[in-house]
Amino acid sequence: MFIRITLFLLMFCFPVFAASLKTVTVSTTQIYDITKNVAGDDVRVFSILAPGQDPHTYTPVPADMDRVKSSDLLIENGFHLEGKNWMKSLAADARKPIITATDGVKPLTLETGGEKINDPHSWFTPANAAVYVNNITRALIKLSPEHKDNFIMRAKLYLAELRALDSWIRKEVSVIPPSKRILVTNHDAFGYFAHEYGFVNTAPVGWSTGGEVGGGVTPQRREAAVNSIRQHNVKTIFVETTINPKLIREIAKDAGVRVGGTLYSDSMGDEGTPGETYIGMMRENVIKIVRGLR
Repeated sequence: MFIRITLFLLMFCFPVFAASLKTVTVSTTQIYDITKNVAGDDVRVFSILAPGQDPHTYTPVPADMDRVKSSDLLIENGFHLEGKNWMKSLAADARKPIITATDGVKPLTLETGGEKINDPHSWFTPANAAVYVNNITRALIKLSPEHKDNFIMRAKLYLAELRALDSWIRKEVSVIPPSKRILVTNHDAFGYFAHEYGFVNTAPVGWSTGGEVGGGVTPQRREAAVNSIRQHNVKTIFVETTINPKLIREIAKDAGVRVGGTLYSDSMGDEGTPGETYIGMMRENVIKIVRGLR
């Protein structure tokens, strides 16, 4: 009898406990993974974007608004990564609080149409990812203060993993001679990575892949990419996961170079792939870059 009563109470109480958990919805897969590493099982975390989707060109659907309405907090990347500020628009329409993961990141700038903008791809260095971790940790503590100690412990562990990742990247890229550290990809996603680890970064598409989707890759920019490849004697260039590889393959053919594989850029990989986590994504990119350029 005692056992039956205990089981009944557990079955009755569990939904109440689950319902008490706060819910966070984030914009991108990278932010989802970083947030989950801090939140653990103490907060529910959902991502608007699925693996392989491009934040620059994404258009929210009604299900996104339903998800946002049921959330207690939203997290965006910022720096206009979410094209046309769709994450802020969702937050405003649903009257939900939103934080920006890039707050405190020292931005690099890009030029587009004669205008300088902040480069939104700041997660491409572990040091910047650590800024994301700190911002997210503070937000989660404010949202669910009863789990403060858990959030802090997880954040400390994850920050240590990011420092280890940075050390590993520096060691691995050191085998590439400085003269060969020319990183050519579809669009300007790797500026922070290039700046941090001593690469020259060039791309036929600007900071946003929306230009490519809209047919905005000019012949001049394409020709400049080919000329840059030839000028620097590049042997290998790379495709990005969220972009149609046709253009970069055509450029590779024009320049007489090979395509060295696909890099994770604006999105992580599907579940079960090596790039399903932020650290895994960075690791796999470095392995392909080193193999292609050394």
